[in-house]
Amino acid sequence: MSGARRPMLLTLPLAVIGLAVSGYLTYEHYSASTTLACPDTGAIDCVKVTSSAWSELVGVPVALLGLLYFVAVVALCLPAAWRSANPWVGRARLLALTGGVAMVLYLVWAELFRIDAICLWCTVVHVVTVLLFGIVAVAAALEVPAAHDRAL
Repeated sequence: MSGARRPMLLTLPLAVIGLAVSGYLTYEHYSASTTLACPDTGAIDCVKVTSSAWSELVGVPVALLGLLYFVAVVALCLPAAWRSANPWVGRARLLALTGGVAMVLYLVWAELFRIDAICLWCTVVHVVTVLLFGIVAVAAALEVPAAHDRAL
C-alpha cells in the first residue's frame, strides 16, 4: 500500500465516526432526550455537559457545530479529496482539523474546569478529532519532502 493511500484509508472511517456521534448528540440536543446512555453521577455525566450553558456557543448548540464540522471533514477526507491535485484541498483539511483541535481544547477545558463533568460521547468526538489531526499533520509533513524531492 502506498504512503498516500494510508491517510485516506484511516481518515475517512474516523471522520464518519465523528459525523455519526455528532449527529447523535445533535439529535439528543433537539429532542431534549436523556437517552445518552452515559452515567449521570460523579465525574461522568453526559446530560450535565450537554445541557450546560457551555453546550452552546453564541446561541448555537455545540453538537450542531460538530455535526456541520464533520460534514465538511468527511468531504475533505473522501478519496477524491485526497487525490486532488489542488493544494488548497490539503491545506483546507489541515486547517479544518487544526481548528477542530482548538475547539476540542476549549471544550475539554469547559468540561474539566467549568462543568465539572465529562461526557463520554463528547470524548469520542474529541479523540476522533485529535486522531484525524495527527494523521493529517503527519501526512502533510511527509508530503513536503516528497514534493521537494520531485522538484529536484
